[in-house]
Amino acid sequence: MTSLMRLKIVQTGDPVLRQTARELSAEEIRGAEIQRLIEWMRETMRDAPGVGLAAPQVGLSLQLAVIEDPADLQRTMPPERLAERARRPVPFHVIVNPVLSLEGDPVEFFEGCLSAPGFFGLVPRASRARVECLDEHGEPRSLAADGWYARILQHEIDHLHGTLYLDRMHSRSFTTADHLNRHWNDLPISEVKNRLALP
Repeated sequence: MTSLMRLKIVQTGDPVLRQTARELSAEEIRGAEIQRLIEWMRETMRDAPGVGLAAPQVGLSLQLAVIEDPADLQRTMPPERLAERARRPVPFHVIVNPVLSLEGDPVEFFEGCLSAPGFFGLVPRASRARVECLDEHGEPRSLAADGWYARILQHEIDHLHGTLYLDRMHSRSFTTADHLNRHWNDLPISEVKNRLALP
Protein backbone atom coordinates (compact mmCIF):
# COMPACT_ATOMS: atom_id res chain seq x y z
CA MET A 1 0.00 0.00 0.00
CA THR A 2 1.30 3.43 -0.95
CA SER A 3 1.92 5.71 2.01
CA LEU A 4 -0.07 8.93 1.75
CA MET A 5 1.62 12.29 1.71
CA ARG A 6 0.31 15.82 2.07
CA LEU A 7 1.66 18.07 -0.63
CA LYS A 8 2.58 21.72 -0.29
CA ILE A 9 -0.12 23.96 -1.77
CA VAL A 10 1.31 26.64 -4.06
CA GLN A 11 0.26 30.18 -3.18
CA THR A 12 -0.93 33.05 -5.38
CA GLY A 13 2.00 34.69 -7.15
CA ASP A 14 3.73 31.45 -8.13
CA PRO A 15 4.05 31.38 -11.95
CA VAL A 16 2.74 27.79 -12.17
CA LEU A 17 -0.72 29.12 -11.26
CA ARG A 18 -0.69 31.31 -14.36
CA GLN A 19 0.27 28.68 -16.93
CA THR A 20 -1.93 26.58 -19.19
CA ALA A 21 -1.31 23.06 -17.95
CA ARG A 22 -0.38 20.23 -20.30
CA GLU A 23 -2.68 17.34 -21.11
CA LEU A 24 -2.00 13.79 -19.95
CA SER A 25 -2.23 10.65 -22.07
CA ALA A 26 -4.31 7.70 -20.89
CA GLU A 27 -1.08 5.75 -20.45
CA GLU A 28 0.37 8.47 -18.21
CA ILE A 29 -2.82 8.55 -16.13
CA ARG A 30 -2.67 4.81 -15.51
CA GLY A 31 1.02 4.93 -14.64
CA ALA A 32 2.28 4.64 -11.07
CA GLU A 33 3.47 8.26 -10.89
CA ILE A 34 0.09 9.85 -11.69
CA GLN A 35 -1.81 7.28 -9.61
CA ARG A 36 0.38 8.18 -6.63
CA LEU A 37 -0.12 11.90 -7.34
CA ILE A 38 -3.91 11.42 -7.31
CA GLU A 39 -3.75 9.74 -3.90
CA TRP A 40 -1.52 12.48 -2.50
CA MET A 41 -3.75 15.21 -3.93
CA ARG A 42 -6.81 13.59 -2.39
CA GLU A 43 -5.11 13.47 1.00
CA THR A 44 -3.93 17.09 0.65
CA MET A 45 -7.42 18.31 -0.33
CA ARG A 46 -9.08 16.50 2.57
CA ASP A 47 -6.49 17.74 5.04
CA ALA A 48 -6.85 21.41 3.97
CA PRO A 49 -9.91 20.94 3.94
CA GLY A 50 -11.16 21.85 0.49
CA VAL A 51 -13.66 20.65 -2.11
CA GLY A 52 -11.25 20.61 -5.04
CA LEU A 53 -7.55 20.70 -5.82
CA ALA A 54 -5.88 21.13 -9.20
CA ALA A 55 -2.40 19.86 -10.04
CA PRO A 56 -1.02 23.40 -10.61
CA GLN A 57 -1.90 24.10 -6.97
CA VAL A 58 0.69 21.52 -5.93
CA GLY A 59 3.24 22.90 -8.38
CA LEU A 60 2.59 20.55 -11.33
CA SER A 61 1.40 22.03 -14.61
CA LEU A 62 -0.86 19.09 -15.52
CA GLN A 63 -4.51 18.99 -16.64
CA LEU A 64 -5.66 17.08 -13.58
CA ALA A 65 -7.89 17.92 -10.63
CA VAL A 66 -9.51 16.05 -7.75
CA ILE A 67 -12.97 16.98 -6.48
CA GLU A 68 -15.02 15.99 -3.44
CA ASP A 69 -17.68 17.84 -1.45
CA PRO A 70 -18.51 15.44 1.41
CA ALA A 71 -21.56 15.74 3.61
CA ASP A 72 -19.45 16.40 6.73
CA LEU A 73 -18.18 19.69 5.23
CA GLN A 74 -21.79 20.81 4.84
CA ARG A 75 -23.11 19.90 8.30
CA THR A 76 -22.21 23.26 9.84
CA MET A 77 -24.06 25.25 7.14
CA PRO A 78 -27.68 26.27 7.75
CA PRO A 79 -30.13 24.37 5.49
CA GLU A 80 -31.31 27.61 3.88
CA ARG A 81 -27.75 28.48 2.84
CA LEU A 82 -27.22 25.00 1.38
CA ALA A 83 -30.49 25.34 -0.51
CA GLU A 84 -29.60 28.83 -1.81
CA ARG A 85 -26.34 27.44 -3.19
CA ALA A 86 -27.91 24.17 -4.42
CA ARG A 87 -25.11 22.46 -2.52
CA ARG A 88 -25.29 18.69 -2.17
CA PRO A 89 -22.64 16.06 -1.38
CA VAL A 90 -20.34 15.16 -4.29
CA PRO A 91 -18.32 11.92 -4.09
CA PHE A 92 -14.59 11.88 -4.76
CA HIS A 93 -13.61 11.83 -8.42
CA VAL A 94 -10.84 12.86 -10.76
CA ILE A 95 -11.01 14.95 -13.93
CA VAL A 96 -8.21 14.91 -16.50
CA ASN A 97 -7.99 17.02 -19.69
CA PRO A 98 -11.46 18.48 -19.04
CA VAL A 99 -13.43 20.32 -21.71
CA LEU A 100 -16.02 22.60 -20.12
CA SER A 101 -19.38 23.72 -21.53
CA LEU A 102 -21.41 26.27 -19.58
CA GLU A 103 -25.19 26.49 -19.39
CA GLY A 104 -27.78 28.50 -17.51
CA ASP A 105 -27.77 32.00 -16.11
CA PRO A 106 -24.83 33.17 -14.02
CA VAL A 107 -25.22 33.07 -10.24
CA GLU A 108 -23.00 34.80 -7.70
CA PHE A 109 -21.61 33.48 -4.44
CA PHE A 110 -18.48 34.00 -2.37
CA GLU A 111 -15.55 31.75 -3.28
CA GLY A 112 -12.23 31.09 -1.65
CA CYS A 113 -9.18 29.18 -2.78
CA LEU A 114 -6.54 27.05 -1.09
CA SER A 115 -3.96 29.03 -3.07
CA ALA A 116 -5.22 32.32 -1.60
CA PRO A 117 -6.12 31.31 1.97
CA GLY A 118 -8.03 33.63 4.25
CA PHE A 119 -9.72 35.64 1.48
CA PHE A 120 -12.99 35.46 -0.42
CA GLY A 121 -14.71 37.23 -3.29
CA LEU A 122 -18.13 37.26 -4.92
CA VAL A 123 -17.78 35.34 -8.20
CA PRO A 124 -20.34 34.98 -11.00
CA ARG A 125 -20.45 31.43 -12.40
CA ALA A 126 -22.76 29.58 -14.78
CA SER A 127 -25.45 27.69 -12.89
CA ARG A 128 -24.89 24.52 -14.90
CA ALA A 129 -21.83 22.90 -16.44
CA ARG A 130 -21.00 19.92 -18.61
CA VAL A 131 -17.54 18.39 -18.65
CA GLU A 132 -16.00 15.87 -21.02
CA CYS A 133 -12.84 14.42 -19.51
CA LEU A 134 -10.84 11.35 -18.66
CA ASP A 135 -11.17 9.74 -15.23
CA GLU A 136 -8.44 8.32 -12.97
CA HIS A 137 -8.32 5.18 -15.13
CA GLY A 138 -7.84 7.12 -18.35
CA GLU A 139 -11.40 6.34 -19.44
CA PRO A 140 -13.70 8.94 -21.07
CA ARG A 141 -16.29 10.42 -18.76
CA SER A 142 -19.14 12.91 -19.16
CA LEU A 143 -20.27 14.99 -16.18
CA ALA A 144 -23.38 17.13 -15.84
CA ALA A 145 -23.48 19.44 -12.84
CA ASP A 146 -25.58 22.21 -11.38
CA GLY A 147 -25.47 24.41 -8.31
CA TRP A 148 -22.36 24.31 -6.14
CA TYR A 149 -20.92 21.29 -7.95
CA ALA A 150 -20.98 23.25 -11.22
CA ARG A 151 -19.14 26.07 -9.42
CA ILE A 152 -16.47 23.70 -8.12
CA LEU A 153 -15.87 22.30 -11.60
CA GLN A 154 -15.54 25.79 -13.10
CA HIS A 155 -13.16 26.89 -10.33
CA GLU A 156 -10.88 23.85 -10.70
CA ILE A 157 -10.88 23.87 -14.50
CA ASP A 158 -9.94 27.56 -14.39
CA HIS A 159 -6.82 26.51 -12.47
CA LEU A 160 -5.81 24.30 -15.40
CA HIS A 161 -5.84 27.35 -17.68
CA GLY A 162 -3.97 29.78 -15.44
CA THR A 163 -7.06 31.56 -14.13
CA LEU A 164 -7.87 32.27 -10.47
CA TYR A 165 -11.21 33.26 -8.94
CA LEU A 166 -9.52 36.63 -8.25
CA ASP A 167 -9.69 37.28 -12.01
CA ARG A 168 -13.44 36.70 -12.10
CA MET A 169 -14.66 38.16 -8.81
CA HIS A 170 -16.33 41.52 -8.25
CA SER A 171 -13.27 43.34 -6.88
CA ARG A 172 -15.42 45.41 -4.50
CA SER A 173 -16.47 42.19 -2.73
CA PHE A 174 -12.93 41.05 -1.84
CA THR A 175 -12.86 40.29 1.89
CA THR A 176 -11.03 38.46 4.63
CA ALA A 177 -12.60 35.33 6.10
CA ASP A 178 -13.20 37.20 9.36
CA HIS A 179 -15.15 39.98 7.68
CA LEU A 180 -17.03 37.49 5.49
CA ASN A 181 -18.30 35.77 8.63
CA ARG A 182 -18.90 39.03 10.50
CA HIS A 183 -20.66 41.09 7.82
CA TRP A 184 -21.71 39.11 4.75
CA ASN A 185 -22.30 35.39 5.29
CA ASP A 186 -25.77 35.69 6.80
CA LEU A 187 -27.11 38.00 4.10
CA PRO A 188 -28.85 36.97 0.88
CA ILE A 189 -26.58 37.61 -2.09
CA SER A 190 -29.01 40.24 -3.40
CA GLU A 191 -28.50 42.23 -0.19
CA VAL A 192 -24.71 41.78 -0.34
CA LYS A 193 -24.72 43.21 -3.86
CA ASN A 194 -26.97 46.06 -2.78
CA ARG A 195 -24.70 47.03 0.12
CA LEU A 196 -21.61 46.82 -2.10
CA ALA A 197 -23.32 48.84 -4.86
CA LEU A 198 -22.83 46.04 -7.38
CA PRO A 199 -24.98 45.81 -10.53
